[in-house]
Amino acid sequence: MATNLTFPHLFYTSLTKYPNNNALSFVNKKALTYADVDKEIKTLIQKLNKFGIKKGDKVAILSSNMPNWGISYFAITFMGAVCVPILPDFSKFEIENIINHSETQIIFVSKNLYTKIQNIKTEYLKKIIAIEDFSTIKTFVNNNKDIKDYKFSYDAIPVENDDLATIIYTSGTTGKSKGVMLTHKNICFTAKKSEKVQPMTNNDRFLSVLPLSHTYENTLGFILPMATGASVYYLEKPPTASVLMPALQAVKPTVMLTVPLIIEKVYKTKILPAFNKNNFIKLLYSKSLSRKIFNRIAGKKLYKTFGGKLKFFGIGGAKLDKHVEKFLYEAKFPYAIGYGLTETSPLLAGANPNKVKLESTGPAIEEVKLKIVNKNPKTGEGEIWAKGANIMKGYYKEPKLTSEVLTNDGWFKTGDLGYIDKNNYLYIKGRSKNMIIGASGENIYPEEIESVINNFKHVEESIVINKKGKLTAIVYFNLEEIEKKVITIKKEFTSAIDAKLEILKNELFIHVNSKVNKFSRVQHIEINKEPFVKTATKKIKKYLYEQQ
Repeated sequence: MATNLTFPHLFYTSLTKYPNNNALSFVNKKALTYADVDKEIKTLIQKLNKFGIKKGDKVAILSSNMPNWGISYFAITFMGAVCVPILPDFSKFEIENIINHSETQIIFVSKNLYTKIQNIKTEYLKKIIAIEDFSTIKTFVNNNKDIKDYKFSYDAIPVENDDLATIIYTSGTTGKSKGVMLTHKNICFTAKKSEKVQPMTNNDRFLSVLPLSHTYENTLGFILPMATGASVYYLEKPPTASVLMPALQAVKPTVMLTVPLIIEKVYKTKILPAFNKNNFIKLLYSKSLSRKIFNRIAGKKLYKTFGGKLKFFGIGGAKLDKHVEKFLYEAKFPYAIGYGLTETSPLLAGANPNKVKLESTGPAIEEVKLKIVNKNPKTGEGEIWAKGANIMKGYYKEPKLTSEVLTNDGWFKTGDLGYIDKNNYLYIKGRSKNMIIGASGENIYPEEIESVINNFKHVEESIVINKKGKLTAIVYFNLEEIEKKVITIKKEFTSAIDAKLEILKNELFIHVNSKVNKFSRVQHIEINKEPFVKTATKKIKKYLYEQQ
C-alpha cells in the first residue's frame, strides 16, 4: 500500500497521538491544542462549503503569521481546495494580479493588510474573510447555489498524494512572479525527509519569525512540526529586537528557522563590536587560537540569548556570509545551512548541527538526487540539477516556462551553480543568472566579492553587477554608525556625512580589490542611500538595480 502523504493524514496522525499537546499559539497567549485545531479546521471547512468552495477551487491567504493562518491553510487543503498563500510584502498591483491569475474565489486577510485589497478589481473573488475571527468582511457575489451539507471525515479523506495543495507565487530576485504548483506529496515528502536530517519530537517548540506564505517556513516551520506533534509559537508584531528578545526567553525554542540577514545583523551589531572595542582585543581576535576562545565565549552568551534550549537553528533562503558562519562554527552554536527552492518544496540538501561543514549546505536529503551539469573540468563547478518526489508539478498556466526548467525525465534545473565534494556535500557558488563572465572568459561570482565588501567597516549590504561593461559594486552603508563618527555643527551635518561616505568608498575600493583575484576587481563603486529592496527571504532584488 502506498504511503499516504497528504496534509490531513499527517495532521490526523499527530492528533491521534497527541490530542492535548499544544499545537499553535501566540507567544504568551493560551495555546490551541491539536484537538482545538482539529475542531477549528472542521468548523471552517463547513463555512467554506457553504460559500460554494469545492475540490480544486482556489482560496488565498494574505496575512501575517498567526494560529489562524495554519487553520485556514489546513481547512482549504483538507477539503481538496488549493491554497494560494500571498506574501504580505507584495504590492496591491501584485496581489491583484495573483488573485486574477490564480482565479481565487475567497481570500482570508488579516486586518492590517485589508487596505491592500479593499478596492481590488476582480471577476473571480466571491468573498473577503477576516482571518482573525473568520467573519465575512465583503461579499462580491451572492452565492445561491444548492450546497450539499459537507462533513469532513479523516476516514474518507477527499485528497490524494498527487492532488494540488498550493500555488506559491514567488517574489523571485529576477523579476516576474511565477505560480509554483506543489502537491500534498511534494510538501509532505519534504517534511518527512527533513525529519531524517534533524529528528523532531512532540516536545519540540518552534518560534516562527519568517512569513508562512513562503515555502521555507511553510514546509519546515509549519507542516513538519504539525506532523510530529510539536508546538509552534508566533509573534504578534514584526520580529524587531525589542519583540524577539523577550519572546525567546518566554518560549525557549528548540527549533528556529531564519535567513542569513537575521544572524548576520546580530553578528555585525552585537558580536563584532565587542571584539573591536580596543586595539589589544582586536589584535588578540586576529590570532587563530585566541579568536576561537573568544568565539566560544560569545557563542555561549548568544545561546542563552536565544533561550538556552536550541538544538537546531536552520539558516536558508540565501547565502550566509562566510565570516559569520566561521563565528557560528567556532562558537559551537547549533546552526545548520539548508539549500532548496520554492520549486522543490523547498529542501534539497541539508545537515544537522553535528554534521555541518564550513560553507557547505550538506548532502542531498534522503531519496533526492543531485547532479552537476555542464561541469567545469578544473573546478568541478556547474549547474545543480535535482530529482525527487519534492519537485513541483510546474508553473501554473505556464507550460513553456515549465518545460524550460523541467526535463522530460524529471530533472529540475535549479539555475544555481555549485559543486559536490567526495563526501557528497554540496557547495553553492551562486546563481547562474548572477554569474558575470570576465573579459577573458573567467567566471566571476558576485556573491564572493559581496562577502568581502559586506565585512568592510560600516557596510550594511551590497550587490555586485555588470553595469555598462564595468564590474560595479553598489553599497549601502550603515548611516547610523557613520553619524556617530561624524561630530560637527548641525548645518554642516549632511555635507560631513557625504564626505565621510566618499572617504569610506575610496577605502573600500582599495580594500576589496586587494582581497579578490584580478578578474574580480571592481571598477566602480556606487553608494545607495536607502536599504536595498528584498524578497521574503531577504535576498536583494538585483534586477531592479541592473535596470537602472
